[in-house]
Amino acid sequence: MKYQFLLIAVLLSFISCKKDAEKSEEKREIASYTIEQFMDNESVFGGSFSPDNSKLLVTSNRSGIFNMYTVPTGGGDFTPLTTSDSASVFAISYFPEDERILFRMDDNGDEIYKIFVMDGDSISRLTPATNARALFYGWSRDGKSFYYGSNQRDSRYTDVYRMNTMTFTPELIYENNDAYDFGGISPDGNYLALSKALNTNDSNLFIYDFRNKKLVQVNTAQSGNNAQDFSKDNKFLYYTTDAAGEFSALMKYDLEKKTSEEVSKKKWDIVGMGFSENGTYRVMYVNEDAANKVEVLNAKTGKALDLPKFENAFITGISISRDERMAILNVGGSHTPTNLYSYDMESGKHTRLTNVLNKDIDQRDLVSAEVIRYESFDGTVIPAIYYKPLTATAEDKVPALVWVHGGPGGQSMQNFSSFIQYLVNHGYAVLAVNNRGSSGYGKTFFQMDDQNHGEKDLQDCVEGKNWLASQPEIDPDKIGIIGGSYGGFMTMAALAFTPEEFDVGVNIFGVTNWMRTLQSIPPWWESFKEALYLEMGDPNTQDSIRLKKISPLFHTENVTKPLLVLQGSQDPRVLQIESDEIVENVRKNGVPVEYVLFEDEGHGFVKKENQIEAYEKTLKFLDTYLKGKKEEGEVKEIKT
Repeated sequence: MKYQFLLIAVLLSFISCKKDAEKSEEKREIASYTIEQFMDNESVFGGSFSPDNSKLLVTSNRSGIFNMYTVPTGGGDFTPLTTSDSASVFAISYFPEDERILFRMDDNGDEIYKIFVMDGDSISRLTPATNARALFYGWSRDGKSFYYGSNQRDSRYTDVYRMNTMTFTPELIYENNDAYDFGGISPDGNYLALSKALNTNDSNLFIYDFRNKKLVQVNTAQSGNNAQDFSKDNKFLYYTTDAAGEFSALMKYDLEKKTSEEVSKKKWDIVGMGFSENGTYRVMYVNEDAANKVEVLNAKTGKALDLPKFENAFITGISISRDERMAILNVGGSHTPTNLYSYDMESGKHTRLTNVLNKDIDQRDLVSAEVIRYESFDGTVIPAIYYKPLTATAEDKVPALVWVHGGPGGQSMQNFSSFIQYLVNHGYAVLAVNNRGSSGYGKTFFQMDDQNHGEKDLQDCVEGKNWLASQPEIDPDKIGIIGGSYGGFMTMAALAFTPEEFDVGVNIFGVTNWMRTLQSIPPWWESFKEALYLEMGDPNTQDSIRLKKISPLFHTENVTKPLLVLQGSQDPRVLQIESDEIVENVRKNGVPVEYVLFEDEGHGFVKKENQIEAYEKTLKFLDTYLKGKKEEGEVKEIKT
């Protein structure tokens, strides 16, 4: 009896404390933060170890633009290596045996990347200055050369080169005249993995043998196939395929026997896999319901490493040092920007290297993403990620936005976004819809919007709006739509083809004329062009009839709701004229339109001052035309 009494007393005390905590939490005021405070969150990524593991090479935008820095692996201050104030600088890697550094730059977002080397205070460009792009592919096993791709010979095709690290003399080792995509080179340099897109999901996978110049196809059935890594003994190619089901499994292909066997299968897509330098560890990435999960196995025993756990955050990436003694961990979550930790592979000790959340922001004021699902018009179940303001209640309803990702074929993930958190912090609920055609939910779902864009996928977004309207904390009369790239197209499609469904639209470098966009894609997309035409339609055929039908530019007379358009003039994918023309035509309707153009940005805004301007103007636009929604006839155009 005594113990029962004590147990009851403890339980009552716990309940009382819990109620007090809940009451205290109810009383806590949620702070409102400026866009400058949100953009003072730092973005740090990369993680190349110096040869002695004492330093880490990273990319950070702490200066307002991306530059290279080093940070001690034991923790300490960042040391800047570059101080660009115009074009972004992205670190690639330390050299395997010395402290020279590779990095890349383009011209303010034009995506024509060049590879550079930094040797002490000296910087040299290694790839041509002509209108050709170069992509780093990886180091050779002995560390005395690296592989890269370039379209300098023919702008349509990316050839494979090897660069000697002493003479910096490039050698063309594979002339790519068939629009193949690079998939990796074996450690002994004898095998090259290549793929050929058949459509946006399926591709053929090949092995090219440099010794006999023969090309052998790996897959036997049409399916989605992606090379991942070669085994360190040069016997196997590991690849992912969805040949046996809806989701991609991990396979290995015997290079001598030319047979495949399954290595691992999950309930979701295995989206990436790779070995550490000596093959001791196998790292695998799984797209688990829009969250990136990391698994590290001992390659010999198959036993999973017991990686550290983090409060309110998850390991979303790992990079293991060349000597396999250390690793860099990427740790973050939907309400936690990603921090870097160094990790000792033997002792398990981990050291925090960054604290990227602005100290002025209370972590408790940020919102965690919630995965929800709803039925669309035809019964198709649509997954989405919901961000609900902490202040939203049935008594204090808030406006909302349907957020549409890029693509086509992209996916909204449970990752941190300063932009989304900024909008939610200022009282807007956000539903990031993964409409049919999104990746991550099986190949059938992925292909459901093929040659059906702007129709059923648009209805999925409308049903997302209806789901929002049914939530007790949402004001059903104040729901807008926002998206970038393909999401920008969906925004314009919503305003043009379902003009009464959404109250405002925010179009971020969105496609408005599909014929022009598909005819003007960058030449280096040649390997993907036919697959894109199969999904969207070929603008040079009868498909152009349908493409014109779904292009919002030709239906602007239907647009009656306020519109904000944001565009980078250097964008090589969605040309500036796409936004110029949609703004000009919609303004003819007397509809409030704001147009923000950045002369030094491409397909996505990377400079902090531009992000601040874009996001702040978005909030002001929404505050005027959505939150402070005026009666028809009272709205005035915003001038820029």
